Amino acid sequence: MQRALIIGASGGIGGAIAAALGARGVTVRGLSRSVDGLDITDEASVAAALRALEPGFDLVFVATGQLPGAGAAPEKSLRMLTPQAMMDQFAVNCIGPALVLKHALRLLPRDRHAVFAALSARVGSIEDNRLGGWYSYRAAKAALNQVIHTGAIELARTHPRAVCVALHPGTVATDFTSNYTDRHPTVTPSEAAQNLLAVINGLKPAQTGRFYDWAGKPVPW
Repeated sequence: MQRALIIGASGGIGGAIAAALGARGVTVRGLSRSVDGLDITDEASVAAALRALEPGFDLVFVATGQLPGAGAAPEKSLRMLTPQAMMDQFAVNCIGPALVLKHALRLLPRDRHAVFAALSARVGSIEDNRLGGWYSYRAAKAALNQVIHTGAIELARTHPRAVCVALHPGTVATDFTSNYTDRHPTVTPSEAAQNLLAVINGLKPAQTGRFYDWAGKPVPW
């Protein structure tokens, strides 16, 4: 891997991914709202930021996301569900990465291996949902998984050596999760980055369109 683009590079996982790749000698271009003014919910912002880049990225990694939607905590019951919070979750956790995928296609090489990866979450798995709750976040991540799977089908037609996947990083100790880890074991952003990069480095074109956890194990849709 020679060049990588990290969307959400100022966040805990995105920053750790960028640092880990940089330590390996990879040329990293990071984009974020706080540093570059990138708003992934605004197509004009996404298009302008990616249009300014030269093609040839071996990895495009979308590390953006949010857990509270419109300032509201994840729903514990249907009574807590609001349209605004659900729309906010979809805007950041599904529509944003979809827009990045749309405008990043031109940045991926057609003549060699490349990876497009987006952070998803195990709670977005419909089959694995046994606890309920978290309606908006679960639904937005499930929708993201569909975007990734569908995008992989289209990508394979023009980039047969590329891989497009959704990744679950585990529970990572960041500001993002600070109020929601409960008794779940956590890993540091640096550990999560190393785990995710190990998965990415092992991906083959035949694995495109799938959903994997931090250990490289498939997660059911």
